[in-house]
Amino acid sequence: MADSRIDTPAKFQTRFGVSSETREKLETYEALLKRWQKTINLVAPSTLDDIWHRHFADSAQLWPLRPPAAKTWLDLGSGAGFPGLVLAILASETAKTGPATRHILVESDSRKAAFLREVARQTRVAVDILCTRIENPETHAKVSVADCVTARALAPLSRLAEVAAPYFASSTLGMFLKGREVPAEIENAAQDWQFAYELIPSLTEEDGRVVLLKALKPRVLKPKTEV
Repeated sequence: MADSRIDTPAKFQTRFGVSSETREKLETYEALLKRWQKTINLVAPSTLDDIWHRHFADSAQLWPLRPPAAKTWLDLGSGAGFPGLVLAILASETAKTGPATRHILVESDSRKAAFLREVARQTRVAVDILCTRIENPETHAKVSVADCVTARALAPLSRLAEVAAPYFASSTLGMFLKGREVPAEIENAAQDWQFAYELIPSLTEEDGRVVLLKALKPRVLKPKTEV
């Protein structure tokens, strides 16, 4: 339904209950995204006029699903900052009353990393932006493990499990934004990985799902018995 779309700053503010200050930070983010998009392909051009619904609201829907005590957030393949930078902006609103949080964004494209730094600077949001590849041992050493691991449109779940696993502890929650093919992705991932999961309907995409994933570990294959 048209009135269910979160496609304006006012609708976003009402739906997620954020302050005017947070809304202003996201409006700054929107303006920078449109400016930088002229020289760097940050988002699909067809979504540029639908930033609040397709990108901001899509990212923000993860915030209410977080564990209450989550302190360390890791966003894999951040791109233009979805969902990681939006979540960091939302976290900045509760920094004075809630637990202190650390937000780490990993993006290997130096131009996109520069964009993320500029948004963080102008919105005065504290984030660690690592311009490196997720699977590098140096990245593992800098991050260790996280309470929440997020990603959007990065890779099929089987590959996502592979690159995310080094950052998972027993209590880590993965929050991954996925589309209509998620049942097949879960089936494929389960061939090599053990995990518990829950599917949450997306607020922004009719066929979309949020995959909440825990207890991720490689599946131990039983050796074949010789006859």
